[in-house]
This record gives sequence, structure tokens and C-alpha cells, in this order.
Amino acid sequence: MMHAVIRLRGSVNLRPDIRDTLKVLRLHKVNHCILLDENPNNEGMIRKVKDYVAWGNISEDSLALILRTRGELIGGTPLTDEYVKENTKYSSIESLAKALCERKASLKDVPRLTPVFRLHPPRRGHKGIKKTFQQGGALGFYGEDINILLKQMR
Repeated sequence: MMHAVIRLRGSVNLRPDIRDTLKVLRLHKVNHCILLDENPNNEGMIRKVKDYVAWGNISEDSLALILRTRGELIGGTPLTDEYVKENTKYSSIESLAKALCERKASLKDVPRLTPVFRLHPPRRGHKGIKKTFQQGGALGFYGEDINILLKQMR
């Protein structure tokens, strides 16, 4: 399974160890998103920054949507089906997303693809960035519901 991790809170009054962990995760700004595999190292980093991010299990459709709308190459050029077809063994962004979800590929297989996705703020706003998702807010573990948030932030 693959996790989508989205930074929701800024860096004012941030503890240095949490700031360093966010830097390692490449979540430098609010509304930036990264994709991580499930492994103990990533789980530990996510647990450390849980009060500043939202994360959950990304679906194949949401991953294809994010790659299509927010995927960028170095230099700011949008990711297209033609680029994926010419530079990888996949025929389209959808087939790449399927391979990524099945762990048959990684984002590094696409040359010059930036690993950070700069998302739009969610349509209709967050439910509050001081409470967890379970308490009615926007932070913490979403599970499969992260796909709804990603669709709002496409």
C-alpha cells in the first residue's frame, strides 16, 4: 500500500526535531503532498509529524488524478501521457499509477519528475487544522478517506 502525506500546518513555533523530519519528508510548505511506501522508517517519521500532516492509503484513481493534474517535471513542465509513453515503459499516466500502487514501479522510474506535488487548498476549506480527523478536524490518519481530500485539493 502507498501513503499520501499532505502538510496542512505551517512552521510557526515548530519544534526543531519536527521541522527536521518535515524537511526529510520534503514537506517544506503547506499543501505539499508526497507519496511514501509503507515501511517502519516512513511510519515512524509520519507518527512524529502527525500533528502537522494528513495521511492515508491512496487509491489508484486518486494517484492517477494527482499525477495528471499536479505532476510536474523539473522546470515546471506538466506531466503528460506523451512524456510517460516516451520516457518509461508505461503507455499512460493511468498505467503508471496502477504500477505504482502495485509497487511494480517507483516515482524515480519517471525521469525528471518532481517527487513533491503542490496541491490547491481544499475546495470548501478544511474542517479545522487543530483537531484530528477522528475528532472532526483535518489532521492525522484518514485511511481510505484521504482520496476525498485529494480530490478536493486536485
